[in-house]
Amino acid sequence: MQDEAYFVHKLEHRQIKPTATRLLILQQLCRGDEMVSMPELERLLPTVDKSTISRALTLFLLHGLIHAVDDGSGSLKYNICPDDCDCEEDIDDEHTHFYCTHCHRTFCLTQIHVPVVNLPDGFTLHNINYVLKGLCPECSERER
Repeated sequence: MQDEAYFVHKLEHRQIKPTATRLLILQQLCRGDEMVSMPELERLLPTVDKSTISRALTLFLLHGLIHAVDDGSGSLKYNICPDDCDCEEDIDDEHTHFYCTHCHRTFCLTQIHVPVVNLPDGFTLHNINYVLKGLCPECSERER
């Protein structure tokens, strides 16, 4: 796990005031390679109330610190964006997400970009939600 200075930098880089609660939430978002949902954050941070977590996620999204994905599980999943990411403005930089149908975890596959779709005239694209579904490596191994 990274030290507190790393998380303070991540917040300040996106012009977000680093409060103790925001640092706790950010640390949970950075805890692994899978994305985290609001209910998971509530479970991981039982001393932080739901509205505080929700406000922090909204702020993080607004400042481009995190991105959200609707993976079809019923809860948005969140993941940290790299410092050089500008995913709100650059559709071409959007990446693929993978939802494991067995363990229900969602992963960012940043190395796999979303395919280009040529829309008919008159359509304006604002965002892309590209989710592949199947078994993650751990669940695939268990199935064998």
